[in-house]
Amino acid sequence: MRFELLTPTPDQLDALVADLSSWQQDGLPIQLHPGDLGWQWRFGSITLAEVLRVWTVDDTTMAIGFIDGGSLIRMAIAPSADHDEAFAQALVSDLEDPARGILDAPKLVVEARFGTAFRSLLHSRGWVDDDPWTPLVRDLSDPVDDTGLRVEVVGPERVDDRVAVQRAAFGRSTFTAVLWDGMSQSSAYQKGRCLVGYDGQDNAVAGVTVWSAGPGRPGLLEPMGVHRDHRGHGYGTAISVAAAAALRNMGASSALVVTPSSNEGAVATYASAGFRCMPEVTDFAYNS
Repeated sequence: MRFELLTPTPDQLDALVADLSSWQQDGLPIQLHPGDLGWQWRFGSITLAEVLRVWTVDDTTMAIGFIDGGSLIRMAIAPSADHDEAFAQALVSDLEDPARGILDAPKLVVEARFGTAFRSLLHSRGWVDDDPWTPLVRDLSDPVDDTGLRVEVVGPERVDDRVAVQRAAFGRSTFTAVLWDGMSQSSAYQKGRCLVGYDGQDNAVAGVTVWSAGPGRPGLLEPMGVHRDHRGHGYGTAISVAAAAALRNMGASSALVVTPSSNEGAVATYASAGFRCMPEVTDFAYNS
């Protein structure tokens, strides 16, 4: 077998989104989703391509890594490589090799929630558990009840409301209408949509972006937020329910979200929206 590590070019992103979509399956651990790439796409295809790493075996994509900051890489592995020990060895060797330049920090962190052989090898080579995360899943077999919140799908005429909610929900957000426009043109967003919730006075109070991986596959909420001036009224729960309904209408089999376990408020919000808490997961950390 011939293993290769590549940095993709912008014109290869659509194929990578398709690969990631095909790897999403109910019953498997939640790993890197095409929606994660779609949200990053707001900064442009060149920027997105630069932070991706692709591992191939005989020219077939078998793993994709998204470098999220200098010390963290978020991984997705093809289901067919779950128990492949030779491939796991190639992955770990590349991650630990400073010459590869994948991660550049004294403490390296890998988000590896899937890949039996890969995870086992990380443990055996001294990678240790890092901060815990809580995955949550809502099954979409049955119709989703309406919570009563007025929710609109974002198009060009509602972008300003989506941007305002995002920036008011996340203090460090740099989201703009220009970034939304770039994201909305991506192949990932062709299976995604933004939603904004409005109160009785027509204030934009909550927003969410949802990403489908195609019919019969799990969809993702990334991100969801409530305007800081309108918290404490259940809007986070309501917009999360609306997100699940939107994904069901798009053919998704389930709705997924992962949040830091330390964010107890977020965990409670998703749980109240019908999402089931799965066992905690941790990233892997390694002192280089």
